Parts: sequence; C-alpha cells; structure tokens
Amino acid sequence: MKLLEQLCKIHAPSGNEQNMAEFLLSYINEHKSSWKQQPEVLRGDAFQDCILLVFGTPRSAIFAHMDSIGFTVRYGRQLVKIGGPAIENGYRLTGEDAQGKIECSLVYNEEAEELQYIYEREIERGTELVFKCDFRETDETVQSCNLDNRLGVWSALQVAETLENGIIAFSSWEEHGGGSVSYLSRYIHEQYGVKQALVSDITWVTEGVLAGKGVAISMRDSLIPRRAYVQRIIQIAKASGISFQLEVEGAGGSDAKELQRSDYPWDWCFIGAPEDNVHTPHEIVHKKDIESMVALYKVLMEKL
Repeated sequence: MKLLEQLCKIHAPSGNEQNMAEFLLSYINEHKSSWKQQPEVLRGDAFQDCILLVFGTPRSAIFAHMDSIGFTVRYGRQLVKIGGPAIENGYRLTGEDAQGKIECSLVYNEEAEELQYIYEREIERGTELVFKCDFRETDETVQSCNLDNRLGVWSALQVAETLENGIIAFSSWEEHGGGSVSYLSRYIHEQYGVKQALVSDITWVTEGVLAGKGVAISMRDSLIPRRAYVQRIIQIAKASGISFQLEVEGAGGSDAKELQRSDYPWDWCFIGAPEDNVHTPHEIVHKKDIESMVALYKVLMEKL
C-alpha cells in the first residue's frame, strides 16, 4: 500500500498528468528487470503525457487513466471544477503557483452562487488545486482522495509484474471528457492488431454492488459494451473462482467511451473495485475488492 499512497499524493489533475507520467516512468525503469516479461516502453510527443507498455505478443489491452478531479483557479478567488469533484465547505485543497506551495479551503458562496477558495492571498489564475491527501489504511480498507483512479493504475502495475502478452496504456484526461484514448487505441490497433480492452478504473458502491464482495464487472453504464465479449469475461471469471460482482448502471462513463466510438472494432469491459464516498477526499475501498481486482485482471490477460 506504500506505492498506492505515493500515487495518491501525486498532483496530476486532468490536463496536467506530467508528474504522474514521470513517476510511473521512474518506477517502471526501476522495477521492470524483476518482471516476468520485459515490456517495450513507449512514450514521447506522439503520446503526449501518456505511456504504453507492450509485453510480448499482445492480444488485449488494459487502459488506466492517470488523472484526477480537482479545481482550476479563475478570477477573484473563484474556482472552476475539473471533472466532477464533490463540494463541501471546508474541504482542504493543495497546489502550487509561482509564489510557492498552497493549502487552502474550499467554500461555496451561496450569495454569488460561486465556488471559491479561502487563502491568505490571491492564487495565480490557472493554478490547479486538488484535495489534500490524507491516506488512511486499516486491516480491511484503504481511504484517500484520488483512489479513482490511482488504484486502477496501481492494479495495472501489479498485473505488469507477471504479464507475458498484453498492453498497458496509462491515459490522460478521463475525468474531464477524455481525448487520449482516441489516439492510443488507434495506435494500438494499427501497430499490434489488438481490439480487446479492459478498463482498469474504480466504480461505485451501490445497493447492488457492495464493499468486500469482490471486484465489479460492469455489464453496462451510460454505454453498452458488446454482450458477447462481456459474457466471455464473466465465464472466465466464474471458472477462476475469484470473487466478483455484476454491475448494471444507467449512468457513468470511463475511457471506454472513446473505444465505443472508435472507427475500429474495439470490444471493451469496465472492471474495477467499488468505492464509497466517490470524488471526495474520503474515497474508501475494501482490500478484498482490491485483491480480487488484481487477481481477475491477471487471469483475463492470460485467457482472453
């Protein structure tokens, strides 16, 4: 969990993923020699801040977004949302501008109907602020801001340790409309012929998806994946003996939306641990669901 804590503390809201990309590249270069298969690491201008890891002869790809929700400083102490963060007066926010590191408070000004910050000075416009990280671990749970989707990234890194054939794509902008998966999926399909995807992201605890009961396999959200592909995944999951839950929702989305709208015939399925207190500083996930998420991804990347 120390690695997960490190990931949660990295400042990388949508559009400014470079800190996360640099951390991941350093981690990958330090640890890949101990992995079962040495990946080809692809990055550069053609991928912006995204990273591709290509293992062996890939048949399937994991997509995990690096960015988080947050806020952009506007004018007159105003804030603009990055993605869909929860709003509560008093939430602590952190960031940095040319004058130094910042820790301030979030407030909703009801009279002006504006999101604002409270701080000793005006923060430079365009500065990004994110929830202050308070990482908490018990025997059963982990709790922090940014578990969506640092936990999805963490899970992909665990899978990388034993992955022999496959691609892991660390993407950008997912929390604020996406954009990177469009060109990543095109490159992956054209260069490797891969058209099967798993979306390593975090979903919600609901009345039908409970904490501690296993990773969620989403049969649909606001989009509907191809049923034949999802059924294959469910059959593999059943045969594996790994705990899982089936999710059916009518809202929400992920990197899958760009795969669904691709000019290429991508199959996709969202598979992730459920969390409570979504998009707050207090996101919480059960460790049993984390364990089953990693285990199921390892099996699927071998069997698909």
